[in-house]
Amino acid sequence: MKLKVITSNPGKVAEYQKSFDGLGIEMEHLKHPYDEVQSSDLEEVVHKGMDELISAGIRNFIVDDSGLFVDSLKGFPGVWSAYAQKTIGNPGILKLMDGVQDRGAEFRCCIGCDIEGERIVVTGVCRGTITESESGHGGFGFDPIFTHDGERTFAEIPLDEKNSVSHRGNAIKLLIEEMKGKGLV
Repeated sequence: MKLKVITSNPGKVAEYQKSFDGLGIEMEHLKHPYDEVQSSDLEEVVHKGMDELISAGIRNFIVDDSGLFVDSLKGFPGVWSAYAQKTIGNPGILKLMDGVQDRGAEFRCCIGCDIEGERIVVTGVCRGTITESESGHGGFGFDPIFTHDGERTFAEIPLDEKNSVSHRGNAIKLLIEEMKGKGLV
């Protein structure tokens, strides 16, 4: 079976494929734009996107939406993480956090999967903190300012290790559990 991974990021496709290796599901990259509803809720964004894709006749696919939710910034940038990354970037988030004691944050990833007409939506979380400065050259986005272990940023750890603890990695594990529970893999 093939699942279309609807994204502009080919790295996500490889990450999904690696997680689904051995389950008899092949990932196929599909760039198909869809409107991302303006909402502060990742699940609502994913459900609306899935509805639009299904209405367009696309089936057997995966979409996801992720965000960095900073406690002291009342969840900002959250669902607006991509926009915040493009406009203020890591330096902007660090400036907003200047002098802030509570540096708690979490990455969240909501995955929506349409498989054999069954809709599955799961959310994975990775708790951590925002660092005082950028560190590391790996990863992308907010990875250089987020640490899950208080020692290394996501940009400093190997990709396999990151995938085993990250919000997307945790969401993929939940998705696979749901799919197994429904007898889809």
